[in-house]
Amino acid sequence: MKTLLYTLIFVFSITGLCAQELGLMSYNIRLATESDGENAWSKRKEFLKNQVLFYGPDVMGVQEALPEQMDYLNHNLTGYKHIGVGREGENQGEFSALFYNADKLEVLKSDTFWLSETPEVISTGWDAALPRICTYALFKDKTTQEKFYVFNTHFDHVGVEARKESAALILQKMTELNTENVAVFLTGDLNLEPDSDPIAVLKTKLFDTNELAPRGAFGPSGTFNGFKFDKPVIRRIDYIFQGKGNTSQVLKHAVLSDSKDLHYASDHLPVYVLIKLQS
Repeated sequence: MKTLLYTLIFVFSITGLCAQELGLMSYNIRLATESDGENAWSKRKEFLKNQVLFYGPDVMGVQEALPEQMDYLNHNLTGYKHIGVGREGENQGEFSALFYNADKLEVLKSDTFWLSETPEVISTGWDAALPRICTYALFKDKTTQEKFYVFNTHFDHVGVEARKESAALILQKMTELNTENVAVFLTGDLNLEPDSDPIAVLKTKLFDTNELAPRGAFGPSGTFNGFKFDKPVIRRIDYIFQGKGNTSQVLKHAVLSDSKDLHYASDHLPVYVLIKLQS
């Protein structure tokens, strides 16, 4: 009887080590410009910070974050660290950075590449209007030792070819980097709606987590609100994808429409996914 009990305890402990809940968020925080008037960064940054801390994602990919916004989040998101560089190099231009729970997670490797024909150098790709980047990290859970990749990006808003080529490049980088075949996720503002060709390219290797939540996706159908609080949010251009090559399970998917005094924290709503992470 004791042998059976010890066996069950061992099995449950191993199961616990191989399954861990992981909260992921993708958030275009809208760049800091006072021309936004009542929606300027100075007026919404505290609410946005409090919103992130309330949901407490383990990893959050941000888009459009300028250096001053990165500084604010770095100093005010208690318990978080970040990785990434600006799209014009080092601390210049918009970041597609990753913030992560430093108490829970360790970064094993990380880097940024440009969405272009020359991804290792600062560059603008194909027919894009601006330089675009993808920042990634290989994380390890300090308790379970589980490893996983998160890639975070912001596709160009003009270049049709650039968006399709960017999708293919990210899939290529995932294949090259993920030699251990661990769980992999992609967060980002893709400036694309779900029925577009580049999304179809991504879905050859990735699942759209919006389609995997067992109880369906919670919240508005769209993610871009344009600061129009009185209009339905129906344009969906922000995503979290999961690689098809692992057994992690999507538990919940939500688009978060929190507001304060009839104002959103950004012109995009954040996407939040809860994952049962396992190898």
